[in-house]
Amino acid sequence: MTDAPAELVHLDVADGVATITLDSPHNRNALSRQLVTELVDRLERVEADDDVRVVKLVSSGRVFCSGADLSEAATVPMQEGARAIVGVQRQIVASTKPVVVVVVGAARAGGIGIVAAADVVVVAEDATFALTEVKLGLTPAVISLTVFPRLTPRGLALTALGGEVFNGVQAADYGLATIAVPAEELDAKVDELVGQLATGAAQGLRETKKLLSADLLERIDTKGEELVELSARLFGSDEAREAMTAFLSRKKA
Repeated sequence: MTDAPAELVHLDVADGVATITLDSPHNRNALSRQLVTELVDRLERVEADDDVRVVKLVSSGRVFCSGADLSEAATVPMQEGARAIVGVQRQIVASTKPVVVVVVGAARAGGIGIVAAADVVVVAEDATFALTEVKLGLTPAVISLTVFPRLTPRGLALTALGGEVFNGVQAADYGLATIAVPAEELDAKVDELVGQLATGAAQGLRETKKLLSADLLERIDTKGEELVELSARLFGSDEAREAMTAFLSRKKA
């Protein structure tokens, strides 16, 4: 008899605030099938809890989320993984409760999609972000559903075409983050903003969130499947395979 896998996503509820913690340090909080399944479950439980006013999504360790779990790529169809990332983004956008994401350290790929799906994003000034897909012969296909509408046009073009790392201050300038603060001030700022949001009446929060999210939800529902197929096609291309092999070789050198 094998032991059940350890829980990768924790949920704690106190004083009207639900805290969801990604806790999969062995793969840098990658979006494995288990982590996504648990995250979806926690978001569903929070949505059904009338005592919860605000959702706070955080991570353990120094990586918020590294994106898709590439170690599962050989066993999970590419469309399935991409579709799961679309689903998580949609669930956050569609939540009737404000979702606050807190980023310490790094966010990459699908992790940036989760960041962009949130209503309020508080990041450390030295947090790091990168849309590296262009360097791998890819494009940020499924995360473009939430990322592209959030960023300023110039910030988006620079980050998506350049593929370089940018920090928390730049993330706020570009529109990906709401605010960037020194790492030592992060917890206090998050508590302040979550406290402000929690003073909203449930109906007020629900109806305002619905108005704010309408266009983004329509975008996800209209374009989601098309971008899943684009992602799968590019991942399976010879050009992307060559680029990824070269990239990994440079990292090992």
